[in-house]
Amino acid sequence: MEIFKTKSALKDYLAPLKKTGKKIALVPTMGALHNGHISLIKLAQQHADIIICSIFVNPTQFTDPKDLEKYPRPIEHDLAMLNEAGCQGVFMPNVAEMYPDGKDENWHIDLGKAEFLLEGAFRKGHYQGVTQIVKKLFDAVEPDIAMFGQKDFQQVLMIKNMLAHFKLPIEIITCPIIREDDGLAMSSRNIHLSPQDRIHSLVLSKSLQFVVDHFQEYNLADLEEKAKAFYNDIDGVELDYFTIANGNNLEPAQNKEEENLVALVAAKVGSTRLIDNMIIK
Repeated sequence: MEIFKTKSALKDYLAPLKKTGKKIALVPTMGALHNGHISLIKLAQQHADIIICSIFVNPTQFTDPKDLEKYPRPIEHDLAMLNEAGCQGVFMPNVAEMYPDGKDENWHIDLGKAEFLLEGAFRKGHYQGVTQIVKKLFDAVEPDIAMFGQKDFQQVLMIKNMLAHFKLPIEIITCPIIREDDGLAMSSRNIHLSPQDRIHSLVLSKSLQFVVDHFQEYNLADLEEKAKAFYNDIDGVELDYFTIANGNNLEPAQNKEEENLVALVAAKVGSTRLIDNMIIK
């Protein structure tokens, strides 16, 4: 497994491979890898010849500096996982490599109304930062395909909108959420959960599963109300939102006959903010 710290070294490695027709997949991450990330690598191997995983904790997508500061960076653990998974290359730039003119460089594109819904309402500017760094990674790797996890459902939609904006010929593959045995969606943030928080965190997947299981029994308003009731009287859990939305634009679903419906939730469990979703149909 090769490790690259600069865009030029990465391009030098990839250029001859592309000339021979090798298909390149990019798996962008911020490190602190878990089996959910590895599932992206494994799925990428079914679609491409060369897998490049990027590890970069992007400062422009953090609205809270403390969140950036405490983001876990277990690099030795991450590299061992990627090597074992059969990843051919890891792109690990520093901030100066990705933001040579400083991280305050001018970036703003129209991502559509969905940018300001759900996570966008709670983390203003977040998706500008996400699309900014993903565009930089796309420019560095020039992949044929890129892998993103369904857990960040809104993020995938924003990246697809960014792709359309720049007319980039990259296929986005959305990978299913990988869950712990008890249903908790795998996340790098889970390490911050205390034992009590860990138990309480299961309310997210349970409320989502309720909506999926009982979708035919109730109207949309009742489904949401019953799902939100899961969060009543749980100490240390604060619900930010629970919604049943149209998966194409994240607007609240108007009727159950709509295609591509998804239930999405965000809640603070102790001091850790978690998100989750389940596709209904």
